Amino acid sequence: MKQIALVMVGFGNVGQAFARLLLRKKPVLAEKYGLEFIVTGIITGRHGGAINSGGINLTRALETIQRGQSLDILSEQPVPANVTDFIFSSSADAMLETSPVNHHTGQPAIDHIKAALNKGMHAITANKGPVVHGLAELNKIAAMRGKRFMYESTVMDGAPIFSLFRGPLPAADLQGFTGILNSCTNFILGLMEKGMSLEEAIGEGQKIGITETDPSADIDGWDAAIKVAALTSVLMDIPLKPQQVNRTGIREITPAMLQEAQQAGERWKLVCTVRREGQRLLEASVKPARVAPGSPLYSIEGTSSYVEFKLDVLPGLGIVEGNPGPDTTAYGMLADLLNVLRGQ
Repeated sequence: MKQIALVMVGFGNVGQAFARLLLRKKPVLAEKYGLEFIVTGIITGRHGGAINSGGINLTRALETIQRGQSLDILSEQPVPANVTDFIFSSSADAMLETSPVNHHTGQPAIDHIKAALNKGMHAITANKGPVVHGLAELNKIAAMRGKRFMYESTVMDGAPIFSLFRGPLPAADLQGFTGILNSCTNFILGLMEKGMSLEEAIGEGQKIGITETDPSADIDGWDAAIKVAALTSVLMDIPLKPQQVNRTGIREITPAMLQEAQQAGERWKLVCTVRREGQRLLEASVKPARVAPGSPLYSIEGTSSYVEFKLDVLPGLGIVEGNPGPDTTAYGMLADLLNVLRGQ
């Protein structure tokens, strides 16, 4: 049995879901892969942190968070308040990074990943910011250190998007893609079709936890734009920042516009589109559009997501993710971790 030590930066919904997944998958990870995972460090923005070289009791960590207590009570030593210092004081094989996304700079997550790679850890993130704002630099550091920088969960949670192009699609030329990449706005538009106002629909999203207290990143298209930038930067090898995406959110969609579309048998969706010719981008956009029943986007309901890739050899390869959440994001991170350890 090989023991793998992990440190976790962030222990919010996704981090806690990852901890529960490790506990649930412990038998199969041991039996099928011969691996035992221990978490030697956790640091959070609001609930302190813990370091334990023998492994933090994850059940106790989850219970401590649920009680609103600090993780400090689980630590065998004082935990540095600075995340970079925490990473360098921790002993682990890999870091799991789930800090909040910064759409405009990717910080401080980029610095977290740099620290982990320089410490000799693999770095796995669910944070889109480092992928679009630090991809080349982080890949370079990872190669120099003989480690991996992985980010499957950054787009469509646990759906195998990046790993699909990394292995099973050799010699395929990606010419473009279209899809619904922001599940929050898809959910909101669906409620507005049923008669809710934008504000009421946002409130419903906040009740079930898919909409942030400040919903502007979703409503104004920033979350979709950074996902467009991530897919373009990685899969097409064309660096793209979310600020460069032609972006329009859903604030201007009115009940009258929704009703008019419904009368015509159509629906409004926040559609992401990228097209290229060689290494030149012809279009990179996020904008509301009316879609007809013949479009695969038409039937994407609730918090589901969809992307359709246009390749020279597969002109319509589509992937649907139904009703994602923290558990699916956590699985994407576990898949990355296992793929790193298997050399894939």
